[in-house]
Amino acid sequence: MKLVTFADRNQHRLGALVGDGVLDLAAAASGSAPAFASMVALIEAGPDAWDAARALVAEADRKAMRSQTEVSLLAPLPRPTRLRDCSLMLEHMDVVLMQMARRAAAEENDSDAAYERLMASGKYSLNPTFKKQCVYYNADHTSVSGTGVDIVWPSYSDYIDFELEWACVIGRPAHDVGRERAADHIFGYTILNDWSARDVQMPLMYTMNGPGEGKDFPGSWGLGPCIVTPDEIGDPYDLVMTATINGEQWTRGNTGSMYHRFEDAIAQFSREKTILPGEVLGSGTVLGGCGFELGRSLSPGDVVELEVQNIGILRNRVVRAGQFAA
Repeated sequence: MKLVTFADRNQHRLGALVGDGVLDLAAAASGSAPAFASMVALIEAGPDAWDAARALVAEADRKAMRSQTEVSLLAPLPRPTRLRDCSLMLEHMDVVLMQMARRAAAEENDSDAAYERLMASGKYSLNPTFKKQCVYYNADHTSVSGTGVDIVWPSYSDYIDFELEWACVIGRPAHDVGRERAADHIFGYTILNDWSARDVQMPLMYTMNGPGEGKDFPGSWGLGPCIVTPDEIGDPYDLVMTATINGEQWTRGNTGSMYHRFEDAIAQFSREKTILPGEVLGSGTVLGGCGFELGRSLSPGDVVELEVQNIGILRNRVVRAGQFAA
């Protein structure tokens, strides 16, 4: 199933993508259907409810179908139970560290020599901990945005950037789960755009307390356009990932480049504690998956399309407040 949350006549509804339309699951169900009240309700209702949803999708009652032109897709999980952005893709981080060293060296008279000196210092080498375990930080689960909406860039930032990631959504509570059983706890997969105000983020990173406001503003965590259940995703670690800006492809990668996999993260994070249904685990950024790596940045008006094979396209336009009104 490709499950969505959509707005129809000012109501938030749970749906499934069927062909070119959206099936309203609550409308398709006969009688009371509390499990179809929201995405979180469906996830928490468990496997029997998921099978019931599949049956409704297979039947696709025309009376419950909506045209995608008459509804607005929202973030599939408008408010996740929890949102962690993990560093499961490490190639990106090596390049970012080199870029940071080059920017620091650019302030010296002999920038090439300064760059070599900085790289030799080890300060800009990947910390070995990233390979030993799954590292993450808690993201703001109240600042989620969906596809098709404008991302209003904060007034205190001039370096607009995106990050091409994907994510898994937890479906069943996981407590002390072994890696061999971790996949059983994945409800589905979605695309994640980790919007980043680089000029705010970078100075904060040197405080050793994380990116702070550099990744913490309204709509800074893009999710969507849907959540795809594992039975329709194929091999989750062989999916093409692309980032296209104003029709120009900037990035092409693959989910198989993950150093750690979601199963590793679930096994680690569930040690002596419980991961809850509705939690989202981000992958980290694929190699070449942000402007900072590529020496580029976005401008107001740019349209960013992040695509992951078998999931869809997460599309947004970046604007300044008061500009480009729809």
